[in-house]
Amino acid sequence: MAKKVVATLKKEGGKSFAKVIKAVKSPKTGAYTFKEEMVPADNVQSTLKG
Repeated sequence: MAKKVVATLKKEGGKSFAKVIKAVKSPKTGAYTFKEEMVPADNVQSTLKG
């Protein structure tokens, strides 16, 4: 299944996507977890701010 997703993201004429990985600190334990998102390349900065 992963091969199909990668193949569709690399098509010509489609939007280019970026994988954004953020470290989020848990208020309860203080441990860090990582949140991953696929966003359009032109929305990366707004995703990291918000």
